Amino acid sequence: MLIDGVKVVAESEITEEEIRAIVAEEQQLWTRKGKELAAVQLSIHGDEIEVKAVERSPIKRVRRITGYLSTEDRFNPSKQAELSDRRAHI
Repeated sequence: MLIDGVKVVAESEITEEEIRAIVAEEQQLWTRKGKELAAVQLSIHGDEIEVKAVERSPIKRVRRITGYLSTEDRFNPSKQAELSDRRAHI
């Protein structure tokens, strides 16, 4: 299940309303820490719901086009075209 861009794995006994509330709370906690939430796993242990949260990887992909290293979002239209024209060599 995907809620607000967060992958959620939960036991069937946990209602969607509870899941949404927990995800919203976890997102607030992670945002305050300056981090981004990627996934949440919810399981029931007795009368409590155990929450395991995973941070989204801060790693960014850097590409080399015509001798320049940069992230794809910073490429001009020509470099984006060059990137889309590339083929994988196996």
